[in-house]
Amino acid sequence: MALETRIYQKQNNQENETWLYEISAKHKLIDLNFKEIWRYRDLLVLFVKRDITTVYKQTILGPLWFFIQPLFTSVIFTLVFNNIANISTGGIPPFLFNLTGITAWNYFKVCLTGTSNTFRGNAGIFGKVYFPRVIMPLSVVISNLVKFGIQLLILVFFYGYYIAKGFEISPNSNLLLFPVYVLMMAFLGLGAGMIISAFTTKYRDLTMLVTFAVSLLMYVSAVPFPMREIQEKQPQYAWLLEYNPVAQIIEGFRYMILDAGVFTWWGFLYTLAFTVVLFLVGLIVFNKTEKTFIDTV
Repeated sequence: MALETRIYQKQNNQENETWLYEISAKHKLIDLNFKEIWRYRDLLVLFVKRDITTVYKQTILGPLWFFIQPLFTSVIFTLVFNNIANISTGGIPPFLFNLTGITAWNYFKVCLTGTSNTFRGNAGIFGKVYFPRVIMPLSVVISNLVKFGIQLLILVFFYGYYIAKGFEISPNSNLLLFPVYVLMMAFLGLGAGMIISAFTTKYRDLTMLVTFAVSLLMYVSAVPFPMREIQEKQPQYAWLLEYNPVAQIIEGFRYMILDAGVFTWWGFLYTLAFTVVLFLVGLIVFNKTEKTFIDTV
């Protein structure tokens, strides 16, 4: 209401009444209107706060789940893959190796799953009030950065612990690419999530398939094991990881932090290009679906 009042007053102060902006279903396929998103920045901040404060509302442990989930998963991976299956981590403490991969994987996963239900999950508000629809998936990506930051602090703590214990681990110069890797995780999940969200408006059972597929994707993305293990022991399946952009991100993330693993500039540039293309395709599909989804959701 306050926004509408300001717009009305601004119009009345002009000698010739003109529209401040026009809401129309017709727009470009690749349309990320930063000017309009900036105009609705307060709403974006509101959605981000909502996502952070309500995710664990009315839970017993609350924000402690930010810590519990990666720690318990790392312990399980260490017991199963390193202690029982004897998968080598190349001299890196297995728990730290797993925690590093899980930290990166968790951010990509929540960006993907959190944006894959945008249209169905927000049909009520989308049908009542106008705002740039892309704000909703953007808020998911931004709010999950907070969780990612908390889990990074956990990683830094154990990183320092193992250094104090005498393990020779250190980051390398690729650490300068850290912001790029974070953006690739965010936009890869965002692009895939927007595509899935568009399809779930018509095919609701796709939501269950996404949950199942994400669980499988973790195991073909080099999360619980190093890429080199597959290249050496099962070279016929190595292409599944080499052409998997998520696997390239996980391996590159571990390489720059632990200075161990496989890194190639070809893999990095391929992943970067794949991320950009997938995000643009996701934006096209999202913008096209937003015109008619309210009739099918």
